[in-house]
Amino acid sequence: MLEQDKNPFKNLQGDLKDVPPELRKKVMEDVATAKLIMELTGLFTGSFAAIIEGMLKTKSKTE
Repeated sequence: MLEQDKNPFKNLQGDLKDVPPELRKKVMEDVATAKLIMELTGLFTGSFAAIIEGMLKTKSKTE
């Protein structure tokens, strides 16, 4: 019961330590790769959505 009463977020208020440069570089490369994949995915899925939407639209008789 005593363990449940502890707030884990209070431990985060401690001093920040520097990250080793090689770890920082790896994390930044991973973030850049993830961002690139997300942008490419958005590019392709957005195009497919527009194509499918255009194919499914029907013209009204008044046109």
